[in-house]
Amino acid sequence: MPRPFIFDMETSDPDDMMALCFLTSHPGVDLRAVTITPGSRAQVAVARRILELTDHSHVPVGVRSLDYEKDCVSAFHYKVLGELDDQDADGPGYEVLGAVFEEFPEATIVTGAALHNLRLLLTENSDVSIGQWVGQGGFAGDSVVEPAHRLEKFSGRETCPTFNFNGDVTGAYLMLTSPQVKKRRLVSKNVCHGLPYDQDMHDKMEPFKDASLGLNLIYKSMDIYLGKKPRGKLFHDPLAACCAIEPDCCEYKEVELYRDRGQWGSRLMPGSGTWISVSLDKDRFFEVLTTTELVS
Repeated sequence: MPRPFIFDMETSDPDDMMALCFLTSHPGVDLRAVTITPGSRAQVAVARRILELTDHSHVPVGVRSLDYEKDCVSAFHYKVLGELDDQDADGPGYEVLGAVFEEFPEATIVTGAALHNLRLLLTENSDVSIGQWVGQGGFAGDSVVEPAHRLEKFSGRETCPTFNFNGDVTGAYLMLTSPQVKKRRLVSKNVCHGLPYDQDMHDKMEPFKDASLGLNLIYKSMDIYLGKKPRGKLFHDPLAACCAIEPDCCEYKEVELYRDRGQWGSRLMPGSGTWISVSLDKDRFFEVLTTTELVS
């Protein structure tokens, strides 16, 4: 049966939009809410249009800030989705999240943004239980990643800045340490930087473009993107979403995360309960990405 999922997103990077499209299309996902950082009315309009196009208009949308003035939406979003009228959210993000986790304490939340909404959820609701957190963020360096799996750009490093965790350091530490978070799995920078959606992947996606509304929107979006940037787009958040559904898209090690001079790293730590990705199975990722039917 489909499992309850929540997606926490932003719109500074188009791959959040792709991840939302994917989560509406996978048959194993029962999307229960979307939360946005910071949460302008323009961002709400983007999320709602995607939900409408994928027959998920019933899904509530919460935001970090109900009165955020800047749009925080790129021209690319409008090229894909057309003109949009600003819309109000259904409520503060932490309240929308709290309602879902009250009904579905086993739910999985995938985060592709700074962790403001989750920090507020945990600080405002001491009784909430988060079944599983799959976060796009963190970094695993040479002491954690085997030589065969190190990306050349990160070889020799133990720490690296990561956007989502640095966007709310307090929220990141809270999510990494709170007993209210029952399972933690991180899709790290050192892995997702090895997954570009380029022309080769676009060609592989072509046979699946009409398999679901979500996959069709991904294909259409990336067709536009590759027309401007043929080198492609790193697929951080869709990878995290795929790992939330099928963890075997990546290999993981159990670690403790730490922060040093604005950069994040990992130490091997059996029993920590935090698992970080150290390698990627690209074939398995693509299989999960394009799944349209559950196999019993």
